[in-house]
Amino acid sequence: MPEDKRRARTETEPPDPESFVPFADNAGVRSVGALSFENGTDRVVLHGSLDLTRDRTGLEQAKRLRATLDTIVKALEASDLPDAVTEAPDAQPKSVKNPFA
Repeated sequence: MPEDKRRARTETEPPDPESFVPFADNAGVRSVGALSFENGTDRVVLHGSLDLTRDRTGLEQAKRLRATLDTIVKALEASDLPDAVTEAPDAQPKSVKNPFA
């Protein structure tokens, strides 16, 4: 039977909110189960899903989720925030020669 990689990953990784510094770079990722927090300098993007089960694994995942969200909230509270992040305009699409023609 295949191993549940999401569960194995969360059991081996201790909850350490200091290893994920929100808004510090465009490369950092923290995963809680199958839920990923992707770091960016102007936003943190969440992808995936998370099942919080009623067991010790679910408790540990809930604590890791709370620690991650608390870290993000503290980073936001410590910043001088604009009313909204300005979105960069999308680049105009470029025409390319059809490689199949």
